[in-house]
Amino acid sequence: METQNSQKPAFLFGKRNYKIMIIGIIFIILGFVFMAGGGSDNPEVFNKEIYNWQRIRLAPTLVIIGLGVEIYAILVNPKK
Repeated sequence: METQNSQKPAFLFGKRNYKIMIIGIIFIILGFVFMAGGGSDNPEVFNKEIYNWQRIRLAPTLVIIGLGVEIYAILVNPKK
């Protein structure tokens, strides 16, 4: 007879890590949403909305914050 080891699979990250990762992904998605748009339908017409503060300052900042949160979520100890 074979002995069966019924062990639970060990996850690499804990529940807290996944929650922090989801928050980081939300920041990154928000950053890309703010970057979208501002173009022009007619290539002959220049649209100044492409240089809006949301696209130049806010969106890249949100993406960088999201990446920082993702790095933190990877490095945080899941046992605490």
